[in-house]
Amino acid sequence: MSLEHLLWVEKYRPRRIDDIIDQDEVKRRIKEFLKTGNLPHMLFYGPPGVGKTTMALAIAYELYGDAWRENVLELNASDERGISVIRERVKEFARTAPMGKAPFKLVILDEADNMTSDAQQALRRLMEMYASNTRFILIANYVSRIIDPIQSRCAMFRFSPLPKDAALAKLREIAQKEGVEVTDDGLEAIWEISQGDMRKAINTLQAAAAVSKKITAEVVYRTVGYVEPREILELISTLVHSGFMKARDKLRQIMYEYGVSGKDILKIFQRELMKGTIETTDEGKIELMELASDIDYRLTEGCDEEVQMLAFLSKIQVTAKKHGLKIKTEEGTKEIKEVKETTETKKTTKRRKTSSK
Repeated sequence: MSLEHLLWVEKYRPRRIDDIIDQDEVKRRIKEFLKTGNLPHMLFYGPPGVGKTTMALAIAYELYGDAWRENVLELNASDERGISVIRERVKEFARTAPMGKAPFKLVILDEADNMTSDAQQALRRLMEMYASNTRFILIANYVSRIIDPIQSRCAMFRFSPLPKDAALAKLREIAQKEGVEVTDDGLEAIWEISQGDMRKAINTLQAAAAVSKKITAEVVYRTVGYVEPREILELISTLVHSGFMKARDKLRQIMYEYGVSGKDILKIFQRELMKGTIETTDEGKIELMELASDIDYRLTEGCDEEVQMLAFLSKIQVTAKKHGLKIKTEEGTKEIKEVKETTETKKTTKRRKTSSK
């Protein structure tokens, strides 16, 4: 397949260790291993899209050059995670001698944390039996799901979330090479959606570029079917200032016209609350975070989205009246009135009427 028809995430995947974004400490330690000409079994773990698989493939390229495919078995353990795969494909590959002048073969197991317990036990035995001619690189999002015997046999490498500046600089570089203009707010929108996942960020950039040669925040949100944070802030403001029924209509518009899921609304709400765009007391934040987690769990269990999100709005209204809310907008800080204020206003009006009599 020609380069112009490749996904950008593959087209611009670094082939050398030095070209990988950030992860300086991991790169330094791996280079030391490569200098000796020998590698231990390794376990890469960390959030998605931060360079774990890219690092494993870069190691393979550094070891074997253009002939790396002959000495590397790459499996995605989320698809092929049973004990039969370990006993058949992996064992068959590991027991044979390396090709050419390579000192050992390399087995890369992506998403190894999705392997069954039996498969991991079988893998542990293979790592011992064929250590003389095969090295294993395990890649996981959650290291806690890897059994301790495997962890003890591997050199552990934690991959940190990518810094924002480095990620945006890489996106600008890709956009420039592809002849696409991307605005600052467009990059911010991509970062908001990807949350440090570089793979997701590049895919979002490519999808937006297919829609428009000038990528703005509006283009990005429209392309991925993602609602802008200001829409959620307007929803909360409508809830308290205009009442529950108006907010229900706004919620339905967001969910059905924009095609946004309840989980996405919860994520944006939680992010804006933590950023301070939605201001309330510490007690109010605690109540709202507990509420969001409860609704998120119910949605995960398969409950009706609209019913749960309406319940979410009703509880927000109660919390707003109890603790007060302020929403920071471009025009300034918009205060959502507490029920106490309304009560005080009614009392004042009543006193005036009484005194006039």
